[in-house]
Amino acid sequence: MRKIILFSLILLLTATLNHVKAQDKIVDEIVAVIGGHPILWSDVENQYQQMRAQGGAGDPVEMRCRIFEDLMFQKLLLYQSEIDSLVVGDDQVDSELDRRLRYYIQQFGSQEKLESFYDKSVVEFKAELKEPLRQEMLAAQMQGKITESIKVTPSEIKAYFAQLPPDSVPIIPTEYEIGQIVKQPPVSNEELSLSREKISNLRDRVLKGEKFATLAILYSEDPGSAAKGGELGLFGRGTMYPEFEAAAFNLKNKGDVSEIIKTKAGYHILQLIERKGEYVNARHILIVPKVSPTDLVVASSKLDSISDLIRLDSITFEQAVKKFSDDPGKVNGGLMQNTNSGNTRWPADELDPKVFFTIDKLKVGETSRAVPFATEDGTQAYRLLYLKLRTDPHRANIKDDYDKIQEWALNKKKEAAMGKWIEEKAKTAYIRINDRFKDCELRYDWNLDGTAVK
Repeated sequence: MRKIILFSLILLLTATLNHVKAQDKIVDEIVAVIGGHPILWSDVENQYQQMRAQGGAGDPVEMRCRIFEDLMFQKLLLYQSEIDSLVVGDDQVDSELDRRLRYYIQQFGSQEKLESFYDKSVVEFKAELKEPLRQEMLAAQMQGKITESIKVTPSEIKAYFAQLPPDSVPIIPTEYEIGQIVKQPPVSNEELSLSREKISNLRDRVLKGEKFATLAILYSEDPGSAAKGGELGLFGRGTMYPEFEAAAFNLKNKGDVSEIIKTKAGYHILQLIERKGEYVNARHILIVPKVSPTDLVVASSKLDSISDLIRLDSITFEQAVKKFSDDPGKVNGGLMQNTNSGNTRWPADELDPKVFFTIDKLKVGETSRAVPFATEDGTQAYRLLYLKLRTDPHRANIKDDYDKIQEWALNKKKEAAMGKWIEEKAKTAYIRINDRFKDCELRYDWNLDGTAVK
């Protein structure tokens, strides 16, 4: 049931962040070239170290060989995506990059802790990660194109499950189905006006001669750059919010100060530090409009009242979702969608710990009191959590786990198709590896130097 995956078993961002921390410890070299795309020793080693850190066990040589071949596969997909003229837009890359960074900020507890650990601002991360992420997304798009027509029939699913040895049928852990009713108070016009007035006053102070860097340290609400006097470091086009980027590249002379810019993050002013070709280094001050504490209290009280109505059977959870929730996902009955699986089932280890802590105290069919959380764009909000289902651990069976078994059977069929595709494309692509990996027992025939490698 093993899936062919991009970048081994690890998110691109994890490996790259690990590289940021360890790059001065690894002597790098090119260990392979696939269709003109190099694989570095650090690409392999950083993923190996990350797998070990996450508890991965096995023979070190075999683990590195497996990671190496997964990277070969990714580069071959990237090479073919260029031949097929596939495109991934900046907006797609930015959206995915923001999603991944939000996840890691959540894991560290705050943006400031993430930036402190790696000694880099989120802006610097985005500049470094954007092009590698674009390549990963192109490779994923290419893989999807190759396998999009592959399906499995009910008879194939049953046949796949029947051939599994009884002792190898996986144990399905406890899973949850969770609904939510969200109340997200809007930022008031008064708060927007106050934030704009604050940034305007700071701009006036800079124009009258006060140091931009000092004001950034004192007042900027960007934790990643404030301590550095607002300095962002060099960045190129396509790495920032469009409005922010346009203002930065319109500054001509060192020390020039921008007009006030509004982005999704809030209000900014910028000061040019230097330009180097197609790159700019600037300082900025950010003021973030906030939801008022009063509005948050009102939202929390409103949700508690809704929870009482549900508990008293005056309204069903589903009816309350339709009537009261601000969540765009309420069209799905308010059920939280697991992006990893594409369905509404959640293993405990994939849940936000705060969500798990809340629902673990509920009985099936119960609704929580209002709990605070941050939306995807970082806005403060409240929600009710509803436990619709809690399963018991069990060995997979067709009756209860048909969707999972279908997924396993489909992955096996796709893996076989991808294996054939690799072996066909390896006959025409330029592929060379150095001596570090020449003795690896590769899973596929890569036709190295015209000789099949088994």
